[in-house]
Amino acid sequence: MITYKLQLKNYLNRFVLFTDSEIDLIYKNLTVRVYKKKGFLLEQNSVCDTNFFICEGLVRSFTTDNMGEEKTSQFAIENWWVTSMESFIKERASFNALQAIEKTTVLCLSKNKLNHLYQKIPKLERCFRIITENMLIAILRKDEIFMKLSSKERYLGFIGSNPTFMQRVPQYMVASYLDITPEYLSELKKHYINNYFLRNPKKMSLS
Repeated sequence: MITYKLQLKNYLNRFVLFTDSEIDLIYKNLTVRVYKKKGFLLEQNSVCDTNFFICEGLVRSFTTDNMGEEKTSQFAIENWWVTSMESFIKERASFNALQAIEKTTVLCLSKNKLNHLYQKIPKLERCFRIITENMLIAILRKDEIFMKLSSKERYLGFIGSNPTFMQRVPQYMVASYLDITPEYLSELKKHYINNYFLRNPKKMSLS
């Protein structure tokens, strides 16, 4: 069974190569934390001083408005870093909350320890710069694409790129992320599931 340290090593070495001693030092500055389903890694309006590496589980970033309506802006799965970026960098209250959708194990890296590691392992700063740039590009690409697509196209694009999410994420969260109503999402799911079985009649029985 892969250890969390080896999982982190494999991830970081995709961007910058680290020695085993450097990985040991990085890991020593991390804290393993387990969150129950629906547990909060970060409450909205709290200051975020931690970057979370997801070892197991699923996290969403969302905002609750004055009317109590939730708007999901991001999902994060295994081998992703997740944080409230503006709050983490500027040390101000976060607009977003971070919540575990299922039981989730993370490696927690505080801002103070991250800055300490930058001094000890300078190339780690370059590694996180690359990770952050990739994340920001993905967010911008998602926003640009969503502006151009219809609700149906957003749904098809989402299930195409994230086929397991529909089994792991509650329907109302997916609807919020896609900016459609849960009722319309249910109609889309029913329509495309029915069409799938019409094209694949041998799979009508799931038992």
